Formats: sequence, structure tokens, C-alpha cells
Amino acid sequence: MRLLLVEDEHRLAGLLARGLREEGFAVDAVASAGEARERAVETDYDLVLLDWVLPDGSGVDLLRAWRSEGMSTPVLMLTARDLLAEKVEGLGAGADDYLTKPFAFEELLARVHALLRRRAAPPRRVLAVGGLRLDREAHQVELDHRPLELSPREFALLELLMLNVGLVLSRARIAEGAWDATYEARSNTIDVIVARLRRKLEEGSGERWIHAEPGIGYVLRPPHGAEPR
Repeated sequence: MRLLLVEDEHRLAGLLARGLREEGFAVDAVASAGEARERAVETDYDLVLLDWVLPDGSGVDLLRAWRSEGMSTPVLMLTARDLLAEKVEGLGAGADDYLTKPFAFEELLARVHALLRRRAAPPRRVLAVGGLRLDREAHQVELDHRPLELSPREFALLELLMLNVGLVLSRARIAEGAWDATYEARSNTIDVIVARLRRKLEEGSGERWIHAEPGIGYVLRPPHGAEPR
């Protein structure tokens, strides 16, 4: 899941982005309405966390513009404004939920999960390929009915590979689709995480699931020709 965080308070933005990434989300963080507009055009986000007051305009005005343009992505407003009239204004502009600062990260995370569950056309909750099963909502993975313990990064990588079974994904595509702009496609970090995930899958089944295509990237090819369900 890829999120856009629009927050100009540097320290808060850093804390939120780090916490959400540790939970397995890909997070692109920007500090202005202009940057947010550009990112929303370039990327199809699953959720936007939007601050009310931005250095180059109002988050509410930006949200109104997005909604008038037909953007249906769920938006969680973040603001220090706690008057009822202001909450009504934010929701009336098209916000799906509203969180008043200061707030606990656990509450923000719960609201993020709730909004993602309420999407009009949610993606498949469970991905299955042969004996490999990934529950996107519960963040659980089983291989031949045995649970696999994966880190958030390993989980995000496996999710992307299972959504693209049989397709070779470049390092750039993996960095973009599984994580976020903080990861460099040329970094060996991706190779290290792929190696860890591949080892866990092989230990669980004794068979090769992830294959390297030299000079290109990686592909998930299930053993015995198992098909995705």
C-alpha cells in the first residue's frame, strides 16, 4: 500500500513516515500543496494524509480541487483545528476522516487501516499462489499451511511479486511499487531483502520461488506450475 503524506512540520512528518514504513507502508512525504499536486498526478495512491495548513496554501482548498477533478482516493485530514465548524468544513470538502493534533500514532494507524478497508473497490484481501497464501489485511503469510515470519519490507516485496506472478520486475519497479522514494533502485538493499525473503520461502518449502534475471530484476515463479487464485 502506497501513502502520500502532506505535512510541513518536519519533525512530525519524519516520525509519521518512519512509523508507517515500519508498518509496511510505502510513504512519499511532501511539505507543500504544490508538491502534493505533482505527486498525486504521477502516482495512484491508496490513501492521502493531508495537513490543513501548508506553506503555499490550504489543504482544504487542495482537497476541494482534487475532488472537483474526480480524485476518489481516501483522505485523512491532519490538523490542530478542533472547532466543530472547522471539522465540518474539512469533511464537507471531501475528507474521509479527521484527526486533531496532537494524536497518538496508534490512533492514526487505526484510522489509516479503517479507511483502507472502507475503499469502494478494495483490492483482493488474500493472494494465493499454489501453497503460498498472503493476507494483505492481517499481514500474515502461510506456505503450505505453515506461517512465515516476514519483516514489513519482506511482506511488501512478496505482496508485489505475488501481484505480478511470472513478470520480471526491475529493481526500480520494486523500489517504486513495494516501498517508496527513499529507496534507491541501484542500492544493494533491495538485493539483500530479496535474498532474505527467498531464503525464508525455500526453507519453508524446499523449492525455489524467486528467480533472478541478470541485469533486469526478479520474478516470482511458483514451483510445479501452480497458478495464482
